[in-house]
Amino acid sequence: MTPNTVEKTPVTLLGLGAMGTALARAWLAAGHPLTVWNRTPARAAALAAEGATVADSAAAAVAANNLVVLCLLDDASVGEALAGTDLTGRDLVNLTTGTPAQARARAAWADERGARYLDGGIMAVPPMVGVPQAGGYVFYSGSRELFERHRQTLGVPVGTTYVGQDAGYAALHDVALLSAMYGMFAGAAHAFALIRKEDIDPTSLAQLLADWLVAMAPAVHRTAEQLRSGDYTEGVVSRLAMQVAGTPTFLSTAEQQGVSPELLSPYFALMRRRLAEGGGDEDLSGVVDLLVR
Repeated sequence: MTPNTVEKTPVTLLGLGAMGTALARAWLAAGHPLTVWNRTPARAAALAAEGATVADSAAAAVAANNLVVLCLLDDASVGEALAGTDLTGRDLVNLTTGTPAQARARAAWADERGARYLDGGIMAVPPMVGVPQAGGYVFYSGSRELFERHRQTLGVPVGTTYVGQDAGYAALHDVALLSAMYGMFAGAAHAFALIRKEDIDPTSLAQLLADWLVAMAPAVHRTAEQLRSGDYTEGVVSRLAMQVAGTPTFLSTAEQQGVSPELLSPYFALMRRRLAEGGGDEDLSGVVDLLVR
């Protein structure tokens, strides 16, 4: 090794689906020694040609390196892959999609087996991996010391964002952001449905829609401040009472355009409930409390 050479941390990766393969290629491209395992061995062939070491079992892959990253189908797959494997002294980083409760249980499970544990929630799709300008990143939660130890290596494929010692927080942040994303997609779907039968080019609406959503996005900061202070009338721009009064227009327009209101009706129903409870002078933040059981 020359004086200018930096030794790269060896990585073991279990799981070579689309995301796992993208992660593997990013580590290989950055010069990290990589050992891989996949339940279907054929998926490892291309990576072997690119320099990865292919283990014939999950146990062998785990034994190869201290840092073990999991990117499998689900939490049950993690348990199955690691069943009977010696995890003593290993640093497990679990990027498998799961719930906060599963992450907390898996952290305790790893601790019982002598392993350190970090959970991750991937905020990226495979084409974003290895492309810094794409903006992808992974939420991490669990051992802060473990995160700091491997921060540089974990940051090779995509960015890293640590969200707390509670192992469930990465999954919670992941699902929270993705839930907001699906809500946005639902609104966009309704918008496109409204013009579907008209002589309006969807691509022209798309630009207007994208600009409008960007303009409205900062409203989440006001919601957050109101939730923190408990004063839902602070900085109100449009009173709940006024917004509820306007909802019949949205529903009538949908009916006239032959569009189902099923994506909007549940939210409008929550707005009416909050108004009935006396929240007419509030912003929309009170709806959050109606959702919490």
